[in-house]
Amino acid sequence: MVIPAETRIRVLFDAATIAARNREIAAEVAASKPVNLLVAPVLKGSFMFAADLLRELHAVGLTPQVEFLQLSSYGAGVSSSGQVTMLRDLESSVKGRDVLLVDDILESGRTLAYAKDLLVARGARSVKCCVLLEKPTKRAVNVTPDLVGFHCPDVFVVGYGMDVAHSCRELPYVGVIES
Repeated sequence: MVIPAETRIRVLFDAATIAARNREIAAEVAASKPVNLLVAPVLKGSFMFAADLLRELHAVGLTPQVEFLQLSSYGAGVSSSGQVTMLRDLESSVKGRDVLLVDDILESGRTLAYAKDLLVARGARSVKCCVLLEKPTKRAVNVTPDLVGFHCPDVFVVGYGMDVAHSCRELPYVGVIES
């Protein structure tokens, strides 16, 4: 799917607002004094959020390791299929480590719950869930994020790493396609 050039996108959270919130989240993570911190972004949608958050974690004096998970419950659609599929796993052990699981958006909760349960079962000392956006009305499973960038209205969002059919990830803000 190619998004026409004349498509209008209404900005929900602009780049400056996102950057400020990333600084606040990094300060909250640092205040928890994590042990042997591993930041585990869930690909693909969280890559921009994770990169900016990692730079902010560095700015507050943390030196986490980073490894990526790739999970999917959407496929090419715009709503969750209800089935989580592991496409890429972590390469190293999480045993005894504090893990910051980073995801773009928490809707049904299936992906985040799957990842958190997996890391806890593998012996992580702790697993904190950090999401850029939360849609609390969409929850299908019981999972609560520890750190939330923003509460999001029940709309399909794009930008800042999130896509529609692999388009719009490059936008420096989170927005809604209007036409």
